[in-house]
Amino acid sequence: MFGLGWSELVLIGIVALIVVGPKDLPGLFRSVGQFTGKARGMAREFSKAMEDAARDSGIKDVEKTIRAAANPAKFGTDALRNSAMSAIKPGGETEKLSKERDEMRARIEEATAKAATDRKAREAAAAAKKEAAATPEPEARPAPRKRAPAKKAAAKPATARAKPAPKTPKADQ
Repeated sequence: MFGLGWSELVLIGIVALIVVGPKDLPGLFRSVGQFTGKARGMAREFSKAMEDAARDSGIKDVEKTIRAAANPAKFGTDALRNSAMSAIKPGGETEKLSKERDEMRARIEEATAKAATDRKAREAAAAAKKEAAATPEPEARPAPRKRAPAKKAAAKPATARAKPAPKTPKADQ
């Protein structure tokens, strides 16, 4: 139970003999035996109650099923083969998924094609706009205006300006 060997039991007996004393030792062993018996009885009772509850709730049936599934000799490959064939047969789950996937693929292709044509149209429009901006169109220039002949400026009358007399230094008086 606890993995006690004879040597451990002898050591426990010697310690008990020293601690309890030789007079009370047989009473101690009797009490320990009764306690151990009661504990084992309670453990047996608990296990039996758990087994009964499991049996009543159907756990035994589940246990049998699990054991049968774990044992390949009892389980057999026929059940596996039948379940695999049911998925493959016409009108089965695989065919339904295949149709759904084909429909989704077609929708995706349509959406991608539309997006591609829209993108190409936008790129072509942008390229045409860029090209139009790069090449200047000939502008209609207005005819050059005729200028009136330049008038000769009238001669300004020559005025004689008198030059101011040079300043002389004043003598100190």
